[in-house]
Amino acid sequence: MKDVKTILAFGDSLTWGYNAGDGGRHAFEDRWPNALGAKLGAGYRVIAEGLNGRTTVHDDNLVDELRNGVKALPMLLSSHQPLNLVIIALGTNDLKHPWWSRACDAKRGVQRMVEITQRFPYGVGMKTPKILVVAPPAVIHTDNADFDKMFSHGIKESQKFGEEYRLLIASHGVDVFEAGKIVETDPLDGIHLDAVNTKKLGEALAPLVRQMLED
Repeated sequence: MKDVKTILAFGDSLTWGYNAGDGGRHAFEDRWPNALGAKLGAGYRVIAEGLNGRTTVHDDNLVDELRNGVKALPMLLSSHQPLNLVIIALGTNDLKHPWWSRACDAKRGVQRMVEITQRFPYGVGMKTPKILVVAPPAVIHTDNADFDKMFSHGIKESQKFGEEYRLLIASHGVDVFEAGKIVETDPLDGIHLDAVNTKKLGEALAPLVRQMLED
């Protein structure tokens, strides 16, 4: 029997499936990790590890959960091993107050997670997984006052995610997928994806993921 290839989808609220329309969660089948798994079909297993507000390297002391991606990732690499592929989809939350990071800063945070994944001491007989970095779609203007206050200053920086994340291809040998070329951000809050677009992202990732894992 063919071995099942395991994929860890590590991200923020876009991976979790946040619904800007009601503040809840998109249906299971519409969230991009699950849409990816459905598109890949038999022989693949996608583990969804999305968390609202997750950053690349920043601590958020206003909440109970651990939102620092660099601190959370090693535990997940250990608990879900063996892994064939790790998808890292983070960066948008780095732009908000109080961090006000630039796209290049978010890229450095993602780079740190790439390094952790590549150097992690996996178990006996377990190989280092391949890595796919997803550059988030750009933030857009919104009439939602709360989200406008948190993210409007980062609109221009968010438009640089693609060019910054592409630098990781040469420096760290990872694949990069620019979500903004496939999906459109929901204007209801300016940062999330509606059900159609989050499902579209998962389905669009499937050919690349299949190619990466068959090589």
